[in-house]
Amino acid sequence: MKTPPLTDIRRAVTALSEPALIRLITEIDDNGPVPPRSSGRIFPDFAPHRIRHATERAHALGLVHARVGGGLGLTESGVLLAEVYDVTARWARRHAYPAPTGDFTGRIRHTFALLAEPRVHAALTNGEPSSLRTNAGTPESEVVEPGLAGPWRLLMQWIPANPRAAGFAAGELAA
Repeated sequence: MKTPPLTDIRRAVTALSEPALIRLITEIDDNGPVPPRSSGRIFPDFAPHRIRHATERAHALGLVHARVGGGLGLTESGVLLAEVYDVTARWARRHAYPAPTGDFTGRIRHTFALLAEPRVHAALTNGEPSSLRTNAGTPESEVVEPGLAGPWRLLMQWIPANPRAAGFAAGELAA
């Protein structure tokens, strides 16, 4: 597997880390298509413009499609991204990253940011995840388990298969 350049990883992580986008993709993955005009009921904690923006971004990235008869469903890329999100959140929960308590979205965002750090990218690209250290709120560092390679590998497969994610954050696609 050829690893994408770090700049592409950072751009993709930025594009994919929007809380409303994470929630939209995982909601559809967990509960099926979002019916027309029901986003206010499904996402009561987000302002309508944030969900609209996340929906537009998801369309631009090729993650969702309008379903026949209405509603919003996931494309194959969206289903695969939901898997990346799930594996990432499980790793973060298992390792209490970035903290012992946290929510699904925050765990994904922090772990994606970790995966885009140059030292993490270098260690995982060279197959040396045990040499990584994080500062999880303590003065002393803790060793990151080799399990971080799982989310990293899925993300490194997803990015080249979905180049619009890196281009979107670079401003190549309209928001």
